[in-house]
Amino acid sequence: MVELLAPAGNIEALDAAIGEGADAVYLGLKSFNARLRTSNFAWNQFEAAVSSLHRMGKKIYVTVNTVSEDRETERLYRFLEYLNRVGPDGLIVQDFAIIRMARQFFPNLELHASTQMNVESAAALNYLSKEGLKRAVVARELGLEEIRAIKAQTNMELEMFVHGALCVSESGLCLFSSFLGGKSANRGMCTQACRRLYTADISGGPKQGYFFSPYDLELIDKIPDLIEAGVDSFKIEGRMKSAEYVGSVVSAYRYVIDHYKEGKKEAVAAAKRMLSTDFARKKTSYWYGFKEVGEGVEKAGSAILNPDQAGGTGIYLGTIEACREADDEVQAKAIAATPKGEAVQRVKMAYITGGSYEPDPGDSIRLHKKDDSGRVSHKVRSVRIDDNLRRWIDVPVSFSRGDSVYLLQTKAMSKRYPRVLPKDISMFRRQPGPDRLPVLDLTPVKKDELSYFPAGLYIQVSTVSDLFVIQSAHPVRAILEMNSETITELREKKTVLPISKKQVIISLDPFLPEGIFNSVKENIEFLIEEGFSTFIANNVAHLALLKNKKVNVIGGPYLYTFNRWAVSWLENQNIGAFISPYENSRKNLQETFEKPFRQRVLIPVFAYPALFRIRFKLPDDYNFTYFADKEEKEFKVVSSADGSFVMPEIPFSIMDKTDVLMSEGFSRFLIDLSRTKVSKGEFRQISSAYFKRITLPDVSRFNWKEGFYSQEKLDEYKAAAAAYAAGTFRPEMNRNGKGRKPFGKGEKH
Repeated sequence: MVELLAPAGNIEALDAAIGEGADAVYLGLKSFNARLRTSNFAWNQFEAAVSSLHRMGKKIYVTVNTVSEDRETERLYRFLEYLNRVGPDGLIVQDFAIIRMARQFFPNLELHASTQMNVESAAALNYLSKEGLKRAVVARELGLEEIRAIKAQTNMELEMFVHGALCVSESGLCLFSSFLGGKSANRGMCTQACRRLYTADISGGPKQGYFFSPYDLELIDKIPDLIEAGVDSFKIEGRMKSAEYVGSVVSAYRYVIDHYKEGKKEAVAAAKRMLSTDFARKKTSYWYGFKEVGEGVEKAGSAILNPDQAGGTGIYLGTIEACREADDEVQAKAIAATPKGEAVQRVKMAYITGGSYEPDPGDSIRLHKKDDSGRVSHKVRSVRIDDNLRRWIDVPVSFSRGDSVYLLQTKAMSKRYPRVLPKDISMFRRQPGPDRLPVLDLTPVKKDELSYFPAGLYIQVSTVSDLFVIQSAHPVRAILEMNSETITELREKKTVLPISKKQVIISLDPFLPEGIFNSVKENIEFLIEEGFSTFIANNVAHLALLKNKKVNVIGGPYLYTFNRWAVSWLENQNIGAFISPYENSRKNLQETFEKPFRQRVLIPVFAYPALFRIRFKLPDDYNFTYFADKEEKEFKVVSSADGSFVMPEIPFSIMDKTDVLMSEGFSRFLIDLSRTKVSKGEFRQISSAYFKRITLPDVSRFNWKEGFYSQEKLDEYKAAAAAYAAGTFRPEMNRNGKGRKPFGKGEKH
């Protein structure tokens, strides 16, 4: 029987999901999940939910789908130990460190690969299955035929999103939010750069639009086909949505699943009527309906994007025209409605103009800051009518004049559901304990082990012609991206390279969907036969493709190695060299790779990192290359047969830091010119800056200095400062502190 899986961003949404017939729910706790901006569950609430749902014969999955810095791995270990005691039905994970820890210490934990792990082929699923994972949440960019093909080749459970918000970027590969200020999508801090208003530079003058804000996914009419294709779990997106939204969507999909055999058309029609109150964005079936992959690449952009569609969700109610203080009665209602354990919600009164509907108490609204800096869902509790018959409603105090307001649900759509959690949850007292994470040393470098990975300068390009440009810098290795253009040059035109094939490393694209898997496999086999012997793997499927091929494999920047436990898992896949992720910071890099192991890592020191990687070409009327945000930061977009890529106009560069890095034991540095046409003049400037250690003007340091944005880190700094001022500060025990049981050095696990 297929599973209907619903989001539970809070207790009310949990009640609605179960009340409308969901077979399972997924939720997050206060950390290590990709929706940190939702309320999430407290420890006792979560434990009570596990107990109650199991008594009801329902399942509960926990999202642990973010990457962890090395300093966080002990807390991650304690979190996994806690989950192991409480006993949810599965963990949805992204970080390879969790696979590594769970197999070593908590083998009873069932692991599911998150869509953030970027899994979209049968080969990737089968590889993860051998590593102990039971289920994978496949990428949303797949079509029906690809889903059928994957299921026909694997025994692993398939979970897929069927309804809710979409990301324009390929799953797990978005760096935009992180580039703008360290709020990484891979860390649950996405600021939704795709939903923003941009100004494009076109021939007729500037044009504004929400160029990358996708429609919402709706596959209600595809459910019968997907059931017959063998999908195991249908997932509804929406951990930040209201309980009313969750209830209405669950009821619709429940109806189709239960009744489509009685009459497919009738069941789908009835379900669509149930979804008529979903006041979210316009709907799309995305990659469904295309005859083959090429057609999808050409046409999916028009099916998912509309630059005139505001980034918001819901029915537009207007903007806040005026604000005033709320009286004591209104504040009391807001405080009473604040969930237990959360910061008290303060409100003000707002007068809204510009829409055709005036919200009532009980309606759910969504407010958007006029500068696009924040979005909040809110349930209206109070309405006041002034002497001029103007209608004032309560809104969070952080919003003000000019901010937009949208309707999500009306009170009339609300239903009361039986409570899942018991009234008294005082008996549920488990929390993460004080356990110490055993020390893990990476594998020491053996003599001649890294002969394929010499110290020095590496330069990456996307075209064969660019190899001729960069050879003047005499890199120890050139990295050539395998794409539709380069493979044509090598297979059909048989261009003679200016560099020995032994000195050329082939970089594989991080997105490998089932629809192109066989052609990628054939191209890799061709390149191996032609004498290319070193490849960069950026997808789990690459590990499967290159296994037993007698080639050297380097772990690419998209096989995220933000901690030594993730590195160790890849070591156990016979990978001994790694490219640091573009998002990484100096401090975390140093902590992950201690001095004896720094020969294993290649550090990007210059790049135009892909902020969005999009499977499809942009629509034909997107006749621009350059665009800017409200802060006048400029970006560029390029489209090709391999999809679309959005990159910053200002590059990331730390080339002036290489001497310092060399003194710390790092000796391999990467200038990444991917998807950038390299002129001889520009390349001379870049290479000269590298060799002379010159600071280039107008560059970004990305997260190199400040690291990821982290509210927990800020709280730690504040607590430490307060303790220092009070004379009670105690430095945290270092990595080799007392009570830590070490593994044997060099031992793999």
